[in-house]
Amino acid sequence: MNQTSPLAATAPAQPLRLTSLAHGGGCGCKLAPAVLQQLLAGHPAAGPYSQLLVGTETGDDAAVWQVDDNTCVVATTDFFMPVVDDPRDFGRIAATNAISDVYAMGGRPIMALAILGIPLDKLPIEVTREILKGGASICAEAGIPVAGGHSIDAPEPIYGLAVIGLLKPANLRRNSGAKPGDALILTKALGVGIYSAAFKKGELSAAAYDEMVASTTLLNRVGADLAEDGAVHAVTDVTGFGILGHGLEMARGSGVTLKLRLSDLPFLTQAERLAREGRVTGASHRNWTSYGEGAVLPEGLPDWQRHLLTDPQTSGGLLVSCAAERADALLAQIKAAGYPAARIIGAVEAGPAQVVVS
Repeated sequence: MNQTSPLAATAPAQPLRLTSLAHGGGCGCKLAPAVLQQLLAGHPAAGPYSQLLVGTETGDDAAVWQVDDNTCVVATTDFFMPVVDDPRDFGRIAATNAISDVYAMGGRPIMALAILGIPLDKLPIEVTREILKGGASICAEAGIPVAGGHSIDAPEPIYGLAVIGLLKPANLRRNSGAKPGDALILTKALGVGIYSAAFKKGELSAAAYDEMVASTTLLNRVGADLAEDGAVHAVTDVTGFGILGHGLEMARGSGVTLKLRLSDLPFLTQAERLAREGRVTGASHRNWTSYGEGAVLPEGLPDWQRHLLTDPQTSGGLLVSCAAERADALLAQIKAAGYPAARIIGAVEAGPAQVVVS
């Protein structure tokens, strides 16, 4: 007769891994640019709405509606599946990522609505509470309430926010305003997707995990401050399409060439080693397939370095195009505001809409 051993009967249950419940995670869940273009092909234009200052034209970070001469409303939504296993960290990362779109447009958030999908048969209520608490803590840090939301029973965990913000029309910063002669600044280090790939395989150190969470929960609130400076011409946040993809959106929207210096790009401390070891996401491959024709890379660049450029960033930094003569002062301002990884990474030139890496 088979009997359960006392040891087996009292063995502690393995902790639930949120990432095991999802087929993807973070901004790596985004549809590839080529797929998104196919879905939106033939999509009706937003219409002749004179007050709609930003719609879908250039793949910008949020929609902007002008209410009157002094006020614009900024509206965005962002949500994804877990990129980490700690529920509170997941909530914090997702909320930071969603709020970023408002800052990237030059706005300041005023409130958020929660978006929640939970597999009720797999996820304990207390875990879901921690996700919500994590998101609410970041909203509190941003000075806004979670004023409501919507929830469903879903096969995979999903969390994010719809965020509303305000800005003055003069402070609106699109991704399409880069000018030849501008300098390019990036406010956060790259490599989040590479770290998340290593994390899923159980190969990310505790120190690297802490580094990733610190970066992905750092609010991009400096974007609203930068928008008050006339020397800042264009801003976008770098998320699921990587620095190459979001740089290409800026290049195409502005009708210019973006030149990035690979040696000046900031990376999380272990990103290059992990990339060499093949710790890359499927989204990185999909990104290159989608927009590789719009990028010019150094001849003979190894695949692992290309993956650093296409790596999907969850809650990444801001890519800022600004007057070259003000770049050093703006960089100092950004670093003083709490973004130590910020770097001047390249320049804008007249030329075809592409990204050139040297």
